[in-house]
Amino acid sequence: MIIRKRLTAGVCVLLATLAAGLGTALPAAADEPPATPSPKVELVLDVSGSMRTRDMDGESRISAAKQAFNDVLDAVPEEVELGIRTLGADYPGDDRKVGCKDTKQLYPVGPLDRTEAKTAVATLAPTGWTPIGPALLGAADDLEGGDATRRIVLITDGEDTCGPLDPCEVARDIAARGIHLVIDTLGLVPNAKIRQQLTCIAEATGGTYTAVQHTDELSGRVKQLVDRAAEPAVTPVATEGAGSCSAAPELKAGLYTDRQEIGKHRWYRVDVLPGQELRASVSVAADRAVDNDYGVLLRAVTAHGREIVRGAESGTGRTDAISTGLRYPKPEADDVDADVKPAAEAVCLQLSNSFSAPESVKTTPGMPVELTIDLVGSPDEAADAAAFGLGRGWWLLGVMVLTGLIAGLLFGWISRWRVAVWRTN
Repeated sequence: MIIRKRLTAGVCVLLATLAAGLGTALPAAADEPPATPSPKVELVLDVSGSMRTRDMDGESRISAAKQAFNDVLDAVPEEVELGIRTLGADYPGDDRKVGCKDTKQLYPVGPLDRTEAKTAVATLAPTGWTPIGPALLGAADDLEGGDATRRIVLITDGEDTCGPLDPCEVARDIAARGIHLVIDTLGLVPNAKIRQQLTCIAEATGGTYTAVQHTDELSGRVKQLVDRAAEPAVTPVATEGAGSCSAAPELKAGLYTDRQEIGKHRWYRVDVLPGQELRASVSVAADRAVDNDYGVLLRAVTAHGREIVRGAESGTGRTDAISTGLRYPKPEADDVDADVKPAAEAVCLQLSNSFSAPESVKTTPGMPVELTIDLVGSPDEAADAAAFGLGRGWWLLGVMVLTGLIAGLLFGWISRWRVAVWRTN
């Protein structure tokens, strides 16, 4: 009886100890930060008939691509979820309708089994058409879901052969979804038309285009892009600028994306406190064929329409991104009560462009816009150009007047000395 009582008491003590341990452990687990979603990458490989061509260091293009894939699969960071999609790998016939649907996911996006992925790549043989547009749509669907960063790496040796579905338009539609998916393109043939199409695809989503003609270049570039996906990056916030200052969305410090139609204005608003400096920069991607001579203007104005400062940039004849920026330092307020919070100034940012395009070019969706807003401490030393007034007129004019005066005096003294020497001799 005594033994049974002691056993019961021991069990109670043990249960109480476990309960206390769990009670202290659970709050600690709850305080842990949530795990970062694994970045997702899908490699899209062209396996069309032209990949048989032997011009990559004496090997066929498909052999070079397989070697590059094996090198990349060995080096994929553990935190990256990787998948593989092919285009033109299965249908060898002449039926265009069937050939332009020839794209499939060879290896699903997820934790990587290197042996299984390499085995799947080893079975590939150049076969059919080049449906780049359908392959990009399929890859975008493969990467949907979750908040992880997403990247498509397209490796091809030719243009899309499945019009009228334009791969460049497909890339713009993917960008318009707002899922922050980046497409990088690698061209295996240095052809002007191929480069133009692949550049357009990449720039529509903020990606890059690279021309490669050697196996080691291909391996190194794909590795670099996969590693880039694993690096922590700032996720842009999708916003929508207004048509006027009064209706503009309020933006905090951060990175934002938007779309702007050709010839249209976009307005945004930032509240700037005394003692802060607003730094704003914008990039507009001319992701379609545009006419020569264009420009981008970013203006900071008051709520009443008075211009404070502006930044402008121009370009000509290239499908590329064009950027500009501005700085607006707001000085500290004088004689302010320490107990009263200083009022912020509403600064409106107006984004304008002077692009034009042929009638055949679609104007919607608008061109991709990336806007960076930063609020830092306002400069308080005259050495800072923003506070010193460099380029505002009076300071620069004073320097020029003083320089001219000194130069005139020196020139006059030297001339008189030379005349005196000449008379003496």
